[in-house]
Amino acid sequence: MIDFDFTANHVLEDEIALLRPLKEGDIECLLQFAHQPDIWSFATQKGDTEEDLKKYLLLAIEGRKAKKEYPFVIIDKRTNAYAGSSRFYDIKLNQHNLNLGYTWYGQQFHGTGLNKHCKYLLFDFAFNNGFERVEFAADTTNVRSVAAMKSVGCTVEGILRSSVIRLDGSRRDTIVLSMLKKEWEHTLRQKLEDKL
Repeated sequence: MIDFDFTANHVLEDEIALLRPLKEGDIECLLQFAHQPDIWSFATQKGDTEEDLKKYLLLAIEGRKAKKEYPFVIIDKRTNAYAGSSRFYDIKLNQHNLNLGYTWYGQQFHGTGLNKHCKYLLFDFAFNNGFERVEFAADTTNVRSVAAMKSVGCTVEGILRSSVIRLDGSRRDTIVLSMLKKEWEHTLRQKLEDKL
């Protein structure tokens, strides 16, 4: 069993990205992103109004208190601006596995390289803290997200058919990808560093 401290303030950063634990004081600064509907088109929780985004973020904070999730707020250090959020979830300490997701960035941060820096920091943190597997899941129609996961070195494992109800009531197929600690240590860390 991994001894992961959900109460610790884990701060991850490099020259571009800063990730720190999401707290209630960050919510007001993130509400601006409720007005960017493209961010929320594949979300499984509503965040496209200020009220819904506040609920979404408070649920993430509650998930940390319940030791089920560990949400981060993302700051772009180049502009010192709030950029989005990401989190570890479905954390299985006894299996040394976790999922990485609920990741979104304001539209102005798309294509800036910020996501690769964040993923590097999050992978390195997870694998240095005893986790052996990091899993991702996305709507198969979310081409941007799937491409981003592949570009950082994740392996496609398969498709879960009709596995999640979308906010519009339709059912989605979910693509599952993962990265293993041994892959990160042997080749993928260096490959991702070379892209930064």
